[in-house]
Amino acid sequence: MSSSIGRARKTDIYNDPSFDYSKFWEDRSYEHEAEAIAVRRLLQGQRFRTAVDIGGGYGRLGAILADYADQVTVADPSTQQLGLAEQVFPGRPPFGRYLTDAAHLGFPDASADLVTMVRVLHHLPDPEPEFAELARILRPGGYAVIEVANSVHAVRRFRGLLRRGSVSGDAPVDIRSEESRRRGSAPYVNHHPKAILRQLAAVGLRPREVLSVSNLRHPLAKALLPQSAMLAIERATQGPLGPLYFGPSIFFLMQKSSSRQR
Repeated sequence: MSSSIGRARKTDIYNDPSFDYSKFWEDRSYEHEAEAIAVRRLLQGQRFRTAVDIGGGYGRLGAILADYADQVTVADPSTQQLGLAEQVFPGRPPFGRYLTDAAHLGFPDASADLVTMVRVLHHLPDPEPEFAELARILRPGGYAVIEVANSVHAVRRFRGLLRRGSVSGDAPVDIRSEESRRRGSAPYVNHHPKAILRQLAAVGLRPREVLSVSNLRHPLAKALLPQSAMLAIERATQGPLGPLYFGPSIFFLMQKSSSRQR
């Protein structure tokens, strides 16, 4: 597998020496556990030969995929993130690491049985090239777990009602601060889940399951409820709230079209 890969996007913005992504998650244990619950729920009962975690950083979720796949590769454009895996997983990370751009993965066609893309669409205002590449490396009948930073979550819809406005537009919503925009920081957008589903359909992926994730991601909930209670509620609500696009994070289990379904 070649490590010399052309890049269509600027990727050095993901190597910020002042930002430790593992420490970022130390204060977000509820969100991490909620996402882990979602991934395990979507993959329950499955076993895969090969899995690729696109934009997987230091392997936060790649380590979970190792419970479901014989071979896991975390693919990320950041040398900083991939190097951090050695600190987070002393000895040897339970996955391979590969430096690459999500739009130019470098894996052979139809070489992955499972592909995941979590917390990546936040940074992709126009993810069509990445979706095309994801579909290229996924075998017919293979599965993909796609997380969408939801632009029409319940809190935003409620605020829209109070302002007598609408939040139904399909265009990505840039949620960076004005200062971040002036600095030229990495794109940070939310997407309408229906718009993402249309883009995934265009590359031959169809939804099999949808979950609403991090449903209690609000300062008030964190202040009032112990995390054990929050996670119990999370487990009970991810499925029922999924089709409503309730939470700030929507997880789709997609399957690549095939004449022989798995």
